[in-house]
Order: sequence, then structure tokens, then C-alpha cells
Amino acid sequence: MTDHGPAAGTEAAGAPARPGVPAHGPRALRRQHQNVAERPFIVIWESTRACPLACLHCRAEAVTRRSPGELDTAAAEDLLRQVAAFGRPAPLFVITGGDPFQRPDLRHLVAYGTSLGVPVAVSPSGTPTLTPENLAGLREAGCTGLSLSLDGSTAERHDGFRGVPGVYGWTLDAWDEARRLGMKVQINTTVNRGNLDDLPDIVRLVREHGAMLWSAFFLVPTGRGRLLDALTPQEAEDVLNFVYDVGLTVPAKTTEAHHFRRVVLQRRILEARGAGHVPALRLGPLYEKLRARAGELGLHTAVRTARRPPLDINAGRGFVFVSHLGTVHPSGFLPLGAGSVRERRLSEIYRESELFTGLRDPDRLGGRCGRCEFRTVCGGSRSRAYGVTDDPYAEEPWCGYRPGSFPYQEDLAELLPGGR
Repeated sequence: MTDHGPAAGTEAAGAPARPGVPAHGPRALRRQHQNVAERPFIVIWESTRACPLACLHCRAEAVTRRSPGELDTAAAEDLLRQVAAFGRPAPLFVITGGDPFQRPDLRHLVAYGTSLGVPVAVSPSGTPTLTPENLAGLREAGCTGLSLSLDGSTAERHDGFRGVPGVYGWTLDAWDEARRLGMKVQINTTVNRGNLDDLPDIVRLVREHGAMLWSAFFLVPTGRGRLLDALTPQEAEDVLNFVYDVGLTVPAKTTEAHHFRRVVLQRRILEARGAGHVPALRLGPLYEKLRARAGELGLHTAVRTARRPPLDINAGRGFVFVSHLGTVHPSGFLPLGAGSVRERRLSEIYRESELFTGLRDPDRLGGRCGRCEFRTVCGGSRSRAYGVTDDPYAEEPWCGYRPGSFPYQEDLAELLPGGR
């Protein structure tokens, strides 16, 4: 599961000194409690690349059979011990794939991690393996949560994206069953050109079925995702502001759209100033279309008292990915390796490798990201930068913000780390 958890973060804002800055109320961003140079908040493990689906965006370019080079049960247990060795509280450990249910030892590994004090979540594919018995087995083994993908509000849309008929029904049935079992459920939506107009209807389903979190995942051009059309920076900006809007209807976050943290700070300041966000942020026709459809569906009716503050986390900075072969990456969407857990301890790779230490240094960022006043809380998608330019430090390709252009810079300084 790609949620970054409910327990992380400290307030990013100091006590504001002038009118207009939101001095009280819910914090805008969450900061990680732990020293991100010492331990990650979340470890994602690609347990296998075997999966019966043929998703259009698949990062792993999944195949039908498991690889003989995968970490076996003993190696996977060792990986869990390496995660536990980071100390308490242990990082969240997410077992993903491919389809994790292709591994017969999945339930055992969940139970083993739980016995070590490591919180374990599972991110399965929407396949017939999502039976009530399998879900109950995960729950009994100690699984803390489940994340499921929903990329369309209808079977035609979702199954078309996933490449196999029936996935939509299996996903909704598993979603309802997991909720019945008392499991936390996260719903992930891959934002792409084919479902932009469908996003409000997807949020409607999240509201109706209930979820701990809805995550809008911004496509990264890697794996099969290289073949899909990219969003423009303007479209990305419009979607990010839509995600902010529905945050009082469903708990919402983004994945690989780190500039959402910029949008949250901008919107908070504009609200405190009583300034209109559409002209101030130069939002476009897609935003107006999404907002109008959300209004038709009643998604602007607040059912929550506060939005979920996004967590300040990025590739290599609180986040680490371990492949099915044991190779360590800053993100599953950033295919640069820093070593193998078969040869070096995960803690050593995370703390000392040049790739990870470099990605934690905002002074390494190039282009507009390097000049941006939001760089310490955003930093852009390092995965997308690499996917487009082959440079993990290049500017975020899907961000159109011009550094220094936000009109209330003094207010912003109060909300950034180190603000007065």
C-alpha cells in the first residue's frame, strides 16, 4: 500500500507573525518525525513480477510467471529483519508486485514481519485471487492495510485500462470485503489522459464505498507507461487543485505529484487572504470542468472537518524500493540501483549510497526545481525527471510553476521549514 501512514510528520509551520497567514487550525503539511537521512518512513518490496493482468501503465512490465531470481522465503525473511533493524518505530513495509498473491508464502511473510514489529501492508492486483478467504488470511496474519487500484468509474473504463475483463468487479468486491473485515483500504487512481474527465466519478465511488485514503497517482514514463500520452503542466496543475478541492469529501493525497504540497500551501494562504485561487493560480478549462462535475455529484459538500495534510516524502528521502531481485532503488519508478540487499544491508545502502544521499540534497536539483522556493517541501518527481531526461536531478516536467511568481511570498515564508 502506498499510503505514508497516519502517524508521521510534524508541523511545518512556525507561528505566523502577520495577518493573512493561517496561524491556527490544521497544519498544512506533515513532516516526518524521524531523521530521513537515517531511516525511511516506507519500504516497498516488489515481491514478484508475476501477474495475470496487462495494465497499460505497468511499471514492472509484468509477466505471467514468477522469476527464478526472486527473493525466496528465506531471503524475504532476511529483508524483513533488515527493515526491523532500522529501529522503532519500524518503517511501513508494503508488499507489492506484480501480484503478491502469486507467492504462496505471502501470508507467512506478513505474519513474520508482524512478529518483528514491522507494520506490513499489501498492494495486490485486481484478480480472482482477491477472495474473501485470502483477504481474511491476510487480516489474520496481521496485515495493517490493503491498497487497490481503481482507474475508472465503470467496468468499461477500468477493465480497458487494466487489460482484462472482470477486474472492476473483483476490485469492488475485494474493497467491500476488506472493509467488512475491518482492514484499512487505500484506493489508487492512475491519472492519465484517458480518465481525466472521470476523476470526479471515481471520487464518488470512494465516498460511497469508504476508504482510508484516495491517492491520485501521476503517471511516470517507465515500463509500459512510456507509451501513454503525458499530461501538460497546465493539466497537472488543474488536477492537483481538484484533488485539493475534494479533500473535505474524501481523505486525498497524491503519488509522484510532489508539487501537490506547493498547491496545498498556496491554497491555504489564498484562503486566509480571501483571494480567488482560480485567477491567482491561473487554472484552466480542465479544472473548471472537474469542478463543475464535482458540483453535480455533490463532492463539494464537506463531510470531513479538515483535509489530510500531505506528507513531505520523496524518492530516497523517506522512501525506498526493493525489487523482486533484491536491488535497492529510491523509488519503484526510478530504475537506478544503489546496491542489493543480498550483498549489503538495506540500512547501509539507504544511509550511505551516493544516489540516496544525493537525492536527499535539495542543492542538487537543477532547472526551475533548483531555483524554486518550494524545493525543500516539494522537490518534484525525481522519477518523472529521470524518465523524461535521464537525469534524476532535472526539473519536474509536469510542473509549470515559475519560481517566485506566487504573490504572497512573505506569507509563504512563514509556512516553509525554517519560517519565522
